Amino acid sequence: MDLDTLLDLLQWPAMAVTLVAAFLVGARHAKKRVVGFWTFILSNALWIVWGVHDEAWALIALQAGLAAMNIRAIVRNERGDPVANERVAQ
Repeated sequence: MDLDTLLDLLQWPAMAVTLVAAFLVGARHAKKRVVGFWTFILSNALWIVWGVHDEAWALIALQAGLAAMNIRAIVRNERGDPVANERVAQ
């Protein structure tokens, strides 16, 4: 199997990783959510590689933006939700 065919097939593992990430970010526990956001970042990277191969520039831009949001979510989860913390303090 040549590299072109492997890159064509990359969309399937990218899709599967995206589904696993979506499942994990719905978890109640912050640690599982963080794992989910890291999994989303992996899926963003896979989609970007596939997008470069397929010249899907809008997909690449979308995945870069989503990766930035996933990084923000990791930071927020590790710090804790300030709104939830305010409710606890009241």
